[in-house]
Amino acid sequence: MDAALSSIAERGLSSTTLATVAAAAGLSQGAAVFYFKSKDNLILETLRNHYEEYTDFWKKALAGAGDDPVDRLVALVLSDVDEVHCTPKNMALWSAIWSETSARPRFREVCEGYDAERTEEMRAACEAVIDLVPDGHWTAVSLADTLDSITDGMWTRMHISPDYMTHERARGIIVRSLATFIPSRTKDILAKFS
Repeated sequence: MDAALSSIAERGLSSTTLATVAAAAGLSQGAAVFYFKSKDNLILETLRNHYEEYTDFWKKALAGAGDDPVDRLVALVLSDVDEVHCTPKNMALWSAIWSETSARPRFREVCEGYDAERTEEMRAACEAVIDLVPDGHWTAVSLADTLDSITDGMWTRMHISPDYMTHERARGIIVRSLATFIPSRTKDILAKFS
């Protein structure tokens, strides 16, 4: 699966084959076929493995944030642009998979299954702070969707323009956005960036 991730990052999804992955892993193509049967099966297992790592990562960020709802929201959102998980290889995999989900229902099912848990957690975190958002036009769902769209945009920009959109720049934009949404906690939120 590490070899598949590397192949996707280097060659793209369409040029990744069982042969390129097997060679990178130091295996015969027959071994790759024996274990995975097809390129799609290998990619699906790589995707599942990647989602498991991502899920563990954001759950650890939440667990380390304590009980304060604002701290929990900040930790959850910032986990999306952390250097540990937000790497060039991971961004290449996300971009490749996202571009294929409309044409590959099995990819979409895996993404939707894992994303549902993260979406539910994000909405719960936003529900816990929604009373601190002064503009009455926001709901927990619209705030969660906006924050997820911001981080998705950061991932895309970091993938396409890594010299421009660095992890630090992405964190700064996210933290300033959160401070704008929750002005009564601006000092605490901005402290997460320094």
